[in-house]
Amino acid sequence: MKNILRVRQIFPLLLVALLLTSVAVSACGGNDEPMTVLAGSELRDLEPLFDQIQNETGVQLEMKYTGTLDGAEALIAGEETDLAWFSHGKYLTLLQGANARVVAQEKIMLSPVILGVKESKARTFGWIDNPDVTWRDIAAKAESGELHYAMTNPASSNSGFTALIGVAAAFAGGGDALQVDQIDATVMKALFKGQTLTAGSSGWLAESYVREQATIDGMVNYESVLLALNEGNQLQEKLVLIYPKEGIITADYPLMLINADKREQYDKLVAYLRTPEFQQEIMERTLRRPVIPGVKLSDKFSSQLLVELPFPNNAQVIDSLLFAYLDEQRVPAHAFFVLDVSGSMEGERLAALKAALVNLTGVDQSLTGQFSRFRSRERITMIPFSSAVVDRRDFVIDATDSQSQDMTAVRDYVEALSSGGGTAIFSSLKDAYARVGEALQQDPDRYYSIVLMSDGENTEGDALDGFLNYYQSLPAQTKAVHTFTILFGDSSVNEMEAIAEVTGGRVFDANAASLSSIFKQIRGYQ
Repeated sequence: MKNILRVRQIFPLLLVALLLTSVAVSACGGNDEPMTVLAGSELRDLEPLFDQIQNETGVQLEMKYTGTLDGAEALIAGEETDLAWFSHGKYLTLLQGANARVVAQEKIMLSPVILGVKESKARTFGWIDNPDVTWRDIAAKAESGELHYAMTNPASSNSGFTALIGVAAAFAGGGDALQVDQIDATVMKALFKGQTLTAGSSGWLAESYVREQATIDGMVNYESVLLALNEGNQLQEKLVLIYPKEGIITADYPLMLINADKREQYDKLVAYLRTPEFQQEIMERTLRRPVIPGVKLSDKFSSQLLVELPFPNNAQVIDSLLFAYLDEQRVPAHAFFVLDVSGSMEGERLAALKAALVNLTGVDQSLTGQFSRFRSRERITMIPFSSAVVDRRDFVIDATDSQSQDMTAVRDYVEALSSGGGTAIFSSLKDAYARVGEALQQDPDRYYSIVLMSDGENTEGDALDGFLNYYQSLPAQTKAVHTFTILFGDSSVNEMEAIAEVTGGRVFDANAASLSSIFKQIRGYQ
């Protein structure tokens, strides 16, 4: 009886304690319910700070990384997320449907998008310690063939997107917000003549620059990325950072609240991220500039006065810039697609491959679909294979409308693909590199790439070692062409990774996402 009375006395106290604990967890955001964040891939460098953020605010961040247009499209489509965090939110807030989802936003850190040039090249040009270098000076060197640089695809990556907007505004005079009739197509084309390496992400671009630095003079990227490369030990020659006189556009990384129910946690998170102490830590860890005036700028950053160019206030202007870059201004591409149509592709797998390729002919009218379709001036070589290469076909794209003769020809060819036979992956990839070599001799002024997709392991022809020996014997210009491999079905992870590694490409996993979305992602690297 005494034990029963003791339990009755203790139970209310336990109940109160549990309620107080619940309130405390709720007040700090609830560690068991992380805030989901749709974010640009360059923010991976903040992950080492996430435990500290959680300890100080009670907010746990769960990141989902994506590209500029992919993120905008996801928000328009209503994807559930608590926060969005990209290098800037201006384009997002101009898009109908996306703007309505942004409840609040606060700038967190700063990084100008600029040009880094090898020190020897900058000295030859007279650009060292020269605050008067202009974007037109840079365009002149690119057009003359004296400057070759790397830059991400503006339709896939925030750094290339920001650079495109910045140079267009600079060439227009940099006064009021850019309008369509102010776009100087001639000088834009001159500038992009020097772009010899593209990518779908800033990180991969930097890694590829390191790999190919002997043949590239510089890179357009975030100031933070360029500074980090200079601080590392991978460069044969340091990069001189160029801040063009007409101005630049700075990424200000606004943290955007999407889920209004998380306003309390968002306010707490933003307040902490903008404290002087954490701003200092961001600057030291990521080499991005503090966004609040109370934090002294590190000596690592240039003291040159930066002119901030206006961002367009109309989504139509931005779309015009992107389409003009892809269809008229950038170096035209030649993409080779090495595609498995063996017996194991029969049924749903072949249907998925056909759908993915058909979408690239202008059928996909989504935001990402419009910017990933085959481009004007582009050459396409299809190399389907089973036990050997079957029905190789070349296409030239002039008109990009989905009903054009060019797009219809590609679509008809894809729809006619059939499956059967074994899987000669490496013999077919050798065939692709042989065709690349021939194309390079006839037209060296293109951007070449290979996509390899297989749903199984190699069963016919050359083995992996045979291809690797062949690849090492190729001329340097042919070896410089990347192969982007796709994991699909039962394909060998080790073999696909090996091909991507040796050729400087990248592996994409179509077992974790739809094959159509993977092909659209790869287009950012072509």
